[in-house]
Parts: sequence; structure tokens; C-alpha cells
Amino acid sequence: MKTKRFLNASLAIMVLMAFGLTCMSFTTEGKPASRVVEEGGTGPHKAIMKEEASLKAHTIFVPQDLTPFNESNPLPVLVWGNGACYNSPFEHYLFLNEIASYGYLVVATGYMPVEGERYQGPMSTTEQQIESMDWVYAQNADQSSPYYNKIDVKNIALAGMSCGGLQTLFNCADKRIKTLMVCNSGLFNESNAGSAVGGMPMPPKSKLKEIHSSVMYMLGGESDIAYGNGMDDFHRINHVPACATNLPVGHGGTYAQPHGGEYSIVALAWLNWQLKGDEKAATMFKGENCELSKREGWTIEKNALFESMK
Repeated sequence: MKTKRFLNASLAIMVLMAFGLTCMSFTTEGKPASRVVEEGGTGPHKAIMKEEASLKAHTIFVPQDLTPFNESNPLPVLVWGNGACYNSPFEHYLFLNEIASYGYLVVATGYMPVEGERYQGPMSTTEQQIESMDWVYAQNADQSSPYYNKIDVKNIALAGMSCGGLQTLFNCADKRIKTLMVCNSGLFNESNAGSAVGGMPMPPKSKLKEIHSSVMYMLGGESDIAYGNGMDDFHRINHVPACATNLPVGHGGTYAQPHGGEYSIVALAWLNWQLKGDEKAATMFKGENCELSKREGWTIEKNALFESMK
């Protein structure tokens, strides 16, 4: 890949704005803010995007009504890292909100987007994903928390797009992780590491050996600037079940399309299978004629361990 393509990675990610994403501003002071996005999503548990005073520099997406959730029906968790190492999920909030509406607690790195200006502050860090997992454990155990005994801490997915995918792989060894989603991302080789955007986490390819969970790569086809790195990662992973899915939409994915577009459909199927044990959702990926292979534009590759995964 050419150096200039990586130097312009953040600009490539910003193409999402062309899909009509609202400009945003960010605040960390005063009363925690909240906002209902796209009427709460299309799922059965209408979601809300909000700040939590107990978790600075993070954004929560969660069902508005928590009464259906308890110890016997807890909320699985998606921990998310953003593209370009932005310290806000302003490019992915439609996608994340949609996932929450299907009965998930989503904890995204960075300040909550609100109407106004785009985020232009310091970059996010890998540690913020660890903070997210620490927080869900603490909230689930805190009798004064609205999330008390409502979080499924045994079913946590770690995920992220572009730089957020690198942050996810940096943190992949954490034993609290049940599954990984690496989106429009992949580790750099020694040959192209120098062309990465400054400030991104840069673990070596040997880091892949630390993955202990299932993993799905969700890429944007050959025009995705992360395609080569992501597919190279996938072809190296032979010790855990792994698949690589591709939709030829480029690096920007479909996050900013209404309700997150095709990416949210595939991500939800993966999460429903991996975190909720949904056998119907598994048909999206399992089998020679899996449902994903029938969806327009999508392709899927699987490693030798994949089909044996329950």
C-alpha cells in the first residue's frame, strides 16, 4: 500500500460525512447528556445514547427501559473503539445505537456526540477499552447502580473500526473477552508499519497469537485501505475460530447509513450468535451456503476451526 494512502487515512474515514452524518460537538461538563437517535433504533428495546457520570470520556448506548433485564436476562456488552483514534463515536453512533436496540449495553470510547461541531480533540487510547470493561463489572456489582445485576459480564465483545480495531487487537488477551470484531482494520506488517498514521497502536503480528476468543473481521473489500492488513491477519489465525467478511464499500463501511446499514445486520448476527447463543443467527455464518453468502455483495472466508464452533 502506498504511504500517502495511510497518511490520508483519517480523511478516508471522514467520507462518512457524505452520507449525511450530523456535525457534532462534545462536552464533558455539567449534567450527563442523553439523546434518542433514530427513534431508538429498529430493535425491540428502543435505545438511548447517553453519558454516565461514573465513566468519563465514554458514550453509552443502552435500552431506554431496563426493567426487562435482570440476572436471568442480562444485557450482553459491546465495547467499541473508534476510527482514526477519535475520542468520540460520532462516526459510528447510528450503528452502535442500532445494536443497543436489540438488547445490548454498548460502551464506546470517547465523548458523546451532540449537535454542533465535529470532535477535534486529543486521540483516544487503548486503555479506554479496559476502562469500559472495568466499568461494566463495577456497575453490575453496585447495588446503587441502575445496571445492578442487569449486565451479562460473561458475554463481552471487544470491537472497533480502523484505529479502534488496532486498539481491540492490542487488548485481545484480556480474559473477559468472549469474542472480537475487527472492523475495517488489521495489524501492520513490518514492511508497511512506517506508513501508519501517528499515534495508532502498533502491536506486531505476533500479537494475534494472544487472541483466545472467536474473531470476525468485517472489511470493506479490496478498496478498503485496511483490506490487505486485515486479510493477512485472518490468514495467520489458526488457533481460534475466525472468519473474514467483506462488503465492497471501502474503508468507510456503512456505519453512517440509516441504522448502520448492512454492517449492523452482520454485526448483530455475530453478536447474537456469540453472546446470546442464537442458533438462527449462526446460520448467517455457518455452512457452505450460509446466509451471508446469499446477501448481495458479501463474501466470507473461514478458517479450519470455524465450522466446528457452536
